[in-house]
Order: sequence, then structure tokens, then C-alpha cells
Amino acid sequence: MNILLFGKNGQVGWELQRSLSVLGTVTALDFDSTDHCGDFANPAGVADTVRALRPDVIVNAAAHTAVDKAESEPEFAHTLNAAAPAALADEAARLGAWLVHYSTDYVFDGSGTRPWTEDDTPAPLSVYGRTKLAGEQAIQQSGCQHLILRTSWVYGARGGNFAKTMLRLAQERERLTVIDDQWGAPTGADLLADVTAHAIRHLRQHPQHAGLYHCAAAGETNWHFYANHVLALAAQAQAAIKIKATEVAPIPTSAYPTPAARPHNSRLNTRKLQATFGLTLPPWQAGVARMLAEIL
Repeated sequence: MNILLFGKNGQVGWELQRSLSVLGTVTALDFDSTDHCGDFANPAGVADTVRALRPDVIVNAAAHTAVDKAESEPEFAHTLNAAAPAALADEAARLGAWLVHYSTDYVFDGSGTRPWTEDDTPAPLSVYGRTKLAGEQAIQQSGCQHLILRTSWVYGARGGNFAKTMLRLAQERERLTVIDDQWGAPTGADLLADVTAHAIRHLRQHPQHAGLYHCAAAGETNWHFYANHVLALAAQAQAAIKIKATEVAPIPTSAYPTPAARPHNSRLNTRKLQATFGLTLPPWQAGVARMLAEIL
């Protein structure tokens, strides 16, 4: 199997290089690759790459993920999150290749407390959410064989993440303030990569299971509880860091205004994914503990 991976140096892309390697030959590209165009700012260029390499599976881990910055550069965000995936989908349809793509809980408005299902109506609050939804729709309308995985609160041991930020701030400040009215499930890039590899293998045998699925770690938390959990694990591990913070105070989203609106409810119902692919998704705490063991 020939697999073409875009976004190889992102958190998910980095893990995908590992998980996809057991399935076949992987050509991994990023925006600065020189042999072939992997720059999503150039949709025609990435389409040329697909035509040149003729992969069996295209995995797109590239995106504009700077949520606040997208508010001030909506056209650029649309190019990366919608136009480039649309170009990939059109080429995949012509070639008869599979396209795997990642989307986000930000396609929903964050209302209520019930976990969102794949059948719920999207209503994004931000440029990021709207452009990611446009990317989903372009792929679905292209007619290509596809797998779209919506996820939430992605982190990885490689690169920056919320847990690392909390550990750094806790060494610098005596008091931290963390939002407590946004709910979701921290989801490891390694978990997404492993689910992807499993799903690709399954879909090659069961193409009727193509489509849109929610993929996130099990359980739910808010950012305030998440921060406390991270600091508690660091203390238990007796890590070689000195925690200065003695208080982690909860605050509402309204106390921390940002250019882009954040959904309060990022819970995702993953029953469809688990039933279709025969998976049991682990609790979010397990992945966070594994990540912290790697970085502490």
C-alpha cells in the first residue's frame, strides 16, 4: 500500500509516521518539503503531488489550527482548511484513492451538555470552525472514498500543549487561573494515529464503512480539572521540577476573552466509531499520564 501523508511535522502527523509505517510505504510531506509540494497554501501544488505519486491512501494531517489567528486571516485559513482538502478530495476521487482527514469539535456551537453525535447540525462560532466545516463538506461532496475523524483537545508529547503550559506556569507563579466552564476530552495524537491505522486497514476490507466519525478519548473534563490533574501527576512522579503554584483558581470563559469564541461543550459521542471499527477508546487520563511520563 502506498500512503501519502501531509503535515508530517505536526503533533498528529509526527505520530502518523509511526503508526502508518506498518501498513506500507509512506511518503511524508510538510509545507517546506522540496521533492514534492506539501504546502497547503498552494492547493494546485498539492493536487499535482497526488497526481505524481498516485497513492492508494492520502492522509491529511495539515491544517490551520491557530484558532485566534484565523479570525484575522480568514482567507488564508480557508485555503488551508477547505480549499486544499477539496483539491485532495478531487484528486482522490479521480484516482480511486482513500482520503483520511481530521476535523474538530469547533464545527459545533458548544451549546448544551450532551455529547455531540455525527448527526447533529454543525453551527461553528469561529473562522476556524467554519473553515474546518467547509473542508468536511468539500470532501463529502467530492465523491471520493473518505474517512473524516472529528476530534477534540488534541495534545502530543512533541510540541506545545496545555499540560506543558500548566507545568511551566506552575513553576513561575504562585497562583494560576484556569477556565472551568469548557468541557471536553483531551485526546492524544498517538491515539488518533493508532485509530487511523486501524481504520485504514478495516476500510480496505469494508469500504461501506466510509464516512464521518467522532474520535476522542473516553470521559470528560474541564480545563481547570485538567490542570489540577496534570500538576498532581507531576507531584506524584516527583519530577525534577519545582512547583511554585499553591492555588489553581477556576474562572469562567467570560473572564478570559479571546478573538475566537470557544465552544463550552466539546464533548463528542464516539459510539459510532467504536461499534463500526471494533474499538474501545481509553479514558483521557491514561493518555495524559503516558504523555507526562515521557516529558517529565
